[in-house]
Amino acid sequence: MRYSFFCVLLLSSLTALAQAVPPTSLRTDLLLHTDNVWSNGFLTNLTLDAADSTHFNGQLALIRSAHPSFSWINPDKRANSRQTAFRLIVSTSKKNCAENVGDFWDSGKMVSSRSNSILIPPVLDPDRIYFWKVKIWDDQNQESDFSAPKAFRTAPKLADYETPYYPLVKTEEAPHSQRTLSKNRMLYDFEKDAFGQFYVTASTQSDRDTLVLHVGEAVTADGHVNTKPAGTLRYRRILVPLQKGVHRYAVQFRPDKRNTGPKAILMPDYIGEVLPFRYVELDLPNTARIDHIVRQTVNYPFDDQATTFSSSDSTLNQIWDLCKHTIKATTFSGYYVDGDRERIPYEGDAVINQLSHYATDAEYTIAKRSLNYLIFHATWPTEWSLQNVLIAWNDYLYSGDSRAVAALYPDLKAKLLVALARPDGLISTRTGLQTPEFTKSIHYETFDGRTTIQDIVDWPQQGVLGLGKKEVGETDGFVFRDYNAVVNAFHYQGLVVMAQLAAQLGKTDDATFYRNRASQVKKAYQTTFIDSKTGLVRDGEGTDHSSLHANMMALAFGLVPDNYQSSVLAHIRSRGMACSVYGSQFLLDALYNANESTYALSLLTSTEERSWYNMIRTGSTMTTEAWDTRYKPNQDWNHAWGAAPANIIVRKLMGVEPLSPAFETVQIKPQPDTLRQASLQLATLRGTILTSFENAANRFMLRTTLPANTKGTVYLPRKKAKGQIRQNGTVVKASQEGNYWKIEGVGAGTHEWEVVY
Repeated sequence: MRYSFFCVLLLSSLTALAQAVPPTSLRTDLLLHTDNVWSNGFLTNLTLDAADSTHFNGQLALIRSAHPSFSWINPDKRANSRQTAFRLIVSTSKKNCAENVGDFWDSGKMVSSRSNSILIPPVLDPDRIYFWKVKIWDDQNQESDFSAPKAFRTAPKLADYETPYYPLVKTEEAPHSQRTLSKNRMLYDFEKDAFGQFYVTASTQSDRDTLVLHVGEAVTADGHVNTKPAGTLRYRRILVPLQKGVHRYAVQFRPDKRNTGPKAILMPDYIGEVLPFRYVELDLPNTARIDHIVRQTVNYPFDDQATTFSSSDSTLNQIWDLCKHTIKATTFSGYYVDGDRERIPYEGDAVINQLSHYATDAEYTIAKRSLNYLIFHATWPTEWSLQNVLIAWNDYLYSGDSRAVAALYPDLKAKLLVALARPDGLISTRTGLQTPEFTKSIHYETFDGRTTIQDIVDWPQQGVLGLGKKEVGETDGFVFRDYNAVVNAFHYQGLVVMAQLAAQLGKTDDATFYRNRASQVKKAYQTTFIDSKTGLVRDGEGTDHSSLHANMMALAFGLVPDNYQSSVLAHIRSRGMACSVYGSQFLLDALYNANESTYALSLLTSTEERSWYNMIRTGSTMTTEAWDTRYKPNQDWNHAWGAAPANIIVRKLMGVEPLSPAFETVQIKPQPDTLRQASLQLATLRGTILTSFENAANRFMLRTTLPANTKGTVYLPRKKAKGQIRQNGTVVKASQEGNYWKIEGVGAGTHEWEVVY
């Protein structure tokens, strides 16, 4: 009997091993929800076929490329699991797809480990529904079943390549709490600020009553909605005439003149105007009663469960939640914009927004769409033109899809501003080289009265936006000269990543040119800007002033020679957070890149005025445009360029970064410092990466799960010269690299390392 049971168990195990796991999470052109149908922002239960047959006038996530890409996840949890082949079929009907008939295209068995950015040869027809599915073979050459099918619809007009996008979506939320302020006066709190609309159901026995609403982002000390908030915090007083009986009223927000101007992103008609708000205070007539109130929040589709983080530091956890919510809430327009005051895309906002979006959700199309917009709608700061190239590189590295950067490549070359260079390679916007031909090449037109691009360093600067002439702004006293160290640090980094992009696109001559140019600029940079006496980076040619910005940008982009790093780090530590929330992205990058995790963690968790905790303390539930209103008198409370900690926690503190496109190879390099414990779940195109650590004085433990089709390079902190390393309980040897032990070639699956000092 026991023998028979053992045989059945063995046979069951062999059967399980004999078949690979079918793929999941099928994406077309990186969109996961191509088969959804929305109505005025709300998800319906209609299929694409049903919507088509009934001529339903809703919103779809249309595919806009004649040759879309296909991606999927291999969900195999086995150790070192990999896909070795796939078969992908595309059908013109649900019936054919169900019968495994790829009447539009059938790849046959393709020997390949690729699971993303798969392009098919035939050209799609416009305005048509297609169905597709895929099966894979694993590293044991075992064949899976086909995946569940996925449908998509093409746009009425197709381009060779065009980034698709989702419609904006709505979610109904009841108030988190309510409080009686006085007779007939109620305060409703939705817990978090969000962009949305407001609906109230009220009943009255009179047709002469008026409901008075106070809608805003902040409250006063006595608990009322702040009717005179500082800066650009939002408040609206709205009168709603009531009708006799029970009725539901849609509270209308009038468009703001500034954020609906010619450079602003306008809300689509199927959504309507929105306002960021958290609180609603109702002044109720004596004869009226409130039956129901609801907020309809608006944002780009966002998976709240995709990425999670927790740690032993409660302040750090609050800051993570603040930044994650900010990234979700500020997608309300379908682009990366600067907040509610202007609703204009800016490159400086987008590069931070992009990295923090990748860190909080596996969504890539809004970054591509924003990059495409910014290329052709340039803003005025010099550095931000250069940041287009950084955004393009991040897009390719995280999405693995090179078509957007390939389409924009000629324009990206112009955004490097090589035309503004002198013979040694350094660039300047102040030496008469900004010709009409130049500004046309970077798609720059007059912006806020500026006819040429100008160096920004940080914002605001002294004497602008309500700052007095004695208030220094956020540039740490930066001395502007014709040749600027910050501008040229970005120029150098742009050349470095442009060489990598050119190589990926097969443009070998360009790749060689940009590599050589980067080397030339690095040499000129160090000769021109580094003071050999102090070991610091000067602000510019012709000044001895060394700001935080000049030094942190040089350190962030690898421009500081090894023998000067200690003096640069000491100077950076002496300056504190003498930069804006925008500059903090590069300050923290610089510190973590230099393994200065102690100081970096102290800045992340600081409770000083210039800190993310101060944003929470002042009452905001989204990251603010400045550390406090006194540093930027017109600031708002919904600015994603302040959300740098989201990507810093993932990329630097937890140390999870892609080493090759779409996380095919992954770096896990935690920098815990004094943090006792932390855990991260990160969604990627290849599946979920899990990593957690426990950090004690004499012991460090790291547990990591990598999805199939990935390999990892793992770094373990080396607190002491000697230590014993165990991998999955077995003592192993590891190479030394700086303050780390390095383990390469880590396969998919779950692994545990323990370092005992």
